[in-house]
Amino acid sequence: MPRAAGALLLAGLLAVTAACGSRLPERDAGPSSAPSGREPIRVGVIASSTSPVGGAAFDAPGEGARAWFAELNAHGGIGGRRVEVVGCDDGGSGVGNDACVRRLVDERKVTALVATTAYDYAGASRVSAAGVPDIGGQPIGPAYDTYPHLYGIYGSLAPRDGDTPGWHGTLYGGTEVYRWFRQARGARTAAVVHYNQASSAAYARLVTRGLEKEGYRVVREQVDFALPNFRAAAADIRRSGADLVFDALDTHGNAQLCEAMDDLGVRVTAKVTNVQNWSESVARDYADAPRCRNSLWATGASRNHDDTADPQVRAFRAAMARAGDAAGPLSQWQLEGWAAAMWFTDAARACGADVTRACVDRRVRELTPYTARGLLLPVSFEQLADPPRTRRSCLSVARWQDDRGWVGQGPGMTRTCFVVPQIPYRP
Repeated sequence: MPRAAGALLLAGLLAVTAACGSRLPERDAGPSSAPSGREPIRVGVIASSTSPVGGAAFDAPGEGARAWFAELNAHGGIGGRRVEVVGCDDGGSGVGNDACVRRLVDERKVTALVATTAYDYAGASRVSAAGVPDIGGQPIGPAYDTYPHLYGIYGSLAPRDGDTPGWHGTLYGGTEVYRWFRQARGARTAAVVHYNQASSAAYARLVTRGLEKEGYRVVREQVDFALPNFRAAAADIRRSGADLVFDALDTHGNAQLCEAMDDLGVRVTAKVTNVQNWSESVARDYADAPRCRNSLWATGASRNHDDTADPQVRAFRAAMARAGDAAGPLSQWQLEGWAAAMWFTDAARACGADVTRACVDRRVRELTPYTARGLLLPVSFEQLADPPRTRRSCLSVARWQDDRGWVGQGPGMTRTCFVVPQIPYRP
């Protein structure tokens, strides 16, 4: 998946299952007092946990961040001060999100937001206006390519002037994923499956343009959102001889497509999914599609959470194990939330005794390009006046295998790199 296109992808996947209504429960996590009477450092975590899409789609980054802070507090916190995590569930609505922002920023006076995962980040302008650094958020919408003081987990080259997303309302995504599968796996034909729904179709168009730019023959398959005929789509994929299958579907739709592919004996080099589905839950989600399940590949911008040869991954996994029932299945989004909390901690420590919003914000910028000790591809915020025509982009690639979990592919994410064209799109 092109990194810069992640906002459109996630918005599309989530929109296809969204409905009206929200709830606004609040959750505070962490100690309310600090050792020796010192005030804790407060950080906020906003997640659309009770959105119509369901909590599993949004909770993972916050779970990873909480696990980091629990470990940090067990070892003395930051300069002897504990970190208090103040959570807020915005219910997946803009109104709820704005209420969460007011509560955390204005009432609880958090120093920063960490690992934000909001379906509708309506309060982003208020966060930016208050100068509150939002560190390592997931770019589900265009906010992280629009506002200063917001630092998405994948970075941004856009001006972020607080007016329009990207460059005058246009964002750009690279073709590195398609280049990798063409060069490493010899893929030449790709199927792109999407719903007859606006956001899903928009992302499918972007994928199609990127694939065609890399020389693929592309087969588009549209299924009805209300009454999807996945068997018909699977039959067309078989007739097309597709090497790859990309999609703009939700997890349930993906599982149904995989079941249909298994039933019809469709074999592909890779059924390519996205970072949101890069988790241990695939064994459950795709339980009835073993052949397709073992063709799942994921791409992203962070180190594979199953890469136990890496000491930082081992530390993450041990902390998640200690979190127990407080966390869901291990996932890439948990690891990225862990990395976001690490980023805040490194910035706050650099402030010494002056852990303020302004200092943390300044230190976050100074720490870029940031890698979270090798867990992330370098994250930067260069604010280019003009969009790049090409860009050197790297990616992390993994494949699911039932007996091994997610197995990393290629020479490693810092060496799986290409200079690729940038494809414009409107968020």
